[in-house]
Amino acid sequence: MAKHEYGADQIQVLEGLEAVRKRPGMYIGSTGTRGLHHLVYEVVDNSVDEALAGNCSEIYVSLNNDGSVTVRDNGRGIPVEVHPKTGLSTLETVLTVLHAGGKFGGGGYKVSGGLHGVGVSVVNALSDWLVAEVFRDGKIYRQEYKRGVATTKLEVFDGKSNESGTAITFLPDASIFDETEFSYETLEFRFRELSFLNKVIKIEFEDKREGLEKTRTFHFTGGLIEYVKYLNKTKTAIHPQIIHIDKVADDCTIELALQYTDAYRENIYSFANNINTHEGGSHLSGFKTALTKVMNDYARRNNYLKEKDQNLSGEDIREGLTAIISVKLPEPQFEGQTKTKLGNTFMRGLVDTITNEEVGAFMEENPSVARIIIDKCLRAQRAREAAKKARELTRRKSVLENTSLPGKLADCSEKSPEKSEIFLVEGDSAGGSAKGGRDRNIQAILPLRGKILNVEKSRLDKILSSEEIKNMITAFGCGIGDDFDIEKLRYHKIIIMTDADVDGAHIRTLLLTFFFRYMRPLIEEGYVYAAQPPLFKIKKNKKEFYAYDERQLNATLEEVGRQGTEVSRYKGLGEMNAEQLWETTMDPESRILLQITVDDAIVADEVFSMLMGDKVAPRREFIEANAKFVKNLDI
Repeated sequence: MAKHEYGADQIQVLEGLEAVRKRPGMYIGSTGTRGLHHLVYEVVDNSVDEALAGNCSEIYVSLNNDGSVTVRDNGRGIPVEVHPKTGLSTLETVLTVLHAGGKFGGGGYKVSGGLHGVGVSVVNALSDWLVAEVFRDGKIYRQEYKRGVATTKLEVFDGKSNESGTAITFLPDASIFDETEFSYETLEFRFRELSFLNKVIKIEFEDKREGLEKTRTFHFTGGLIEYVKYLNKTKTAIHPQIIHIDKVADDCTIELALQYTDAYRENIYSFANNINTHEGGSHLSGFKTALTKVMNDYARRNNYLKEKDQNLSGEDIREGLTAIISVKLPEPQFEGQTKTKLGNTFMRGLVDTITNEEVGAFMEENPSVARIIIDKCLRAQRAREAAKKARELTRRKSVLENTSLPGKLADCSEKSPEKSEIFLVEGDSAGGSAKGGRDRNIQAILPLRGKILNVEKSRLDKILSSEEIKNMITAFGCGIGDDFDIEKLRYHKIIIMTDADVDGAHIRTLLLTFFFRYMRPLIEEGYVYAAQPPLFKIKKNKKEFYAYDERQLNATLEEVGRQGTEVSRYKGLGEMNAEQLWETTMDPESRILLQITVDDAIVADEVFSMLMGDKVAPRREFIEANAKFVKNLDI
């Protein structure tokens, strides 16, 4: 084998921001929509950091008609004097040198959320063009950039007012990103979140794009109290007063807000320096430990728990709890798979101590509220014991009946989960067609009778008494609740196949609610899909075509000609024979599958609570707001 030379000329050195353009995923996670929106977050984070330092109160963001974004604040303005190390203006240094900024030396910002990010230089590198304007010292400074490189010198204009601040306008580079159209809703959610977490700032968000014009202003002087109210708007609180803690200790700010509802699941969200710590960390651990201790100590002191009684578990205490934990600290350390887990160990003790003291004091000072909360916890404990017995009974039954799979399941012969898929089919009629048309090697069929239980309104013990839900749990093989183990999942494609009508949509929503509430990793790992059956069959000259929406129908009719063409609309999967169902909906080579994803648990929780919960008003508002997007409704 010939040896290749390996010398200095084989080592590639990427100058300036070339590395960012060559490997963008390393800096912003992806070149998909998530990475695209991350660009805006990076610029806005700089403005928020100015607010945390006490130098900014207003941030303006606009989506412009040409596809660009403008972010402007009323902070101090990025410095413009020559930087001693680079010989460039400080503005150009910040925009063209990785990790240049006031957050790395400890002098510019005490607390920074942007430290977790990658800096505005990466935004500059991944933009087709960027314009920076600084309002400072009665002057306006302006500089233009092209794909991370300055194309003009720093221009100086006499200002007409005493304004201060920074304005950044940029257009994402279409050669880098798969998609360059911003989602107003995605950005709106993040700006609302930032406003809740930082009550000192007001964010005005304007969409200037033609046909999409709208403006929202976010300013929540109540901070986390208003955040908990917002999260609980689709739920029923069992005590009106929100428990709120806001303390400063060891140069750190610890803020908590919590309220119990009559729901059966916990909704606890933790943040560190405005970053959503999806994987938790030391601050969340400290909160959970302290809350469990406080509630048990109070229950025993006041004889809600007798000497012989078992302690309430953390799960019992957190049932129905909505809580926000937000900490701000000088040098956060993030770890975990997605770098969203707070690793500073001292924060656990800090949050534990403050939660113990403050929640304990609240319980003593508000005995009527304390009693409501403890009663809720005791009911949760009884339900947990009942659910445990139901799970044990299910396991015993499986052993006694000498079968581990439900009788309705038509299983596949393939034993490798990576190659296996299961169709959850609405009704026995469609189930029969699916069983007849499937690929028996890799496709399993589980027919479901009618609509499953709405788990949003039920505790686990009642859920486990539902035959259809038990069949799914047994077929999947990965358990539920404490027994859940995704490594035991028998199929890596769980495909919901329902009719393309209102009932089918309702069944699909009920199933997704169940997965999201009790088997969320199935969605997070990308194992859940929705089949897309055709809506129309087009027949002409003994040839058959299928259309999955009206646009495709019209395109097909234009292609084959409308004269002498028969068009029939499918009302349900049961109308198709086995061959048609395979050809249109089940054949891996030609079918259309929609993968179910959860981009943000907070948004998903809000939607599921609104659609499937008891409160009618939020659901009506949602329908009224979105009815304009519905063109055809099959009822």
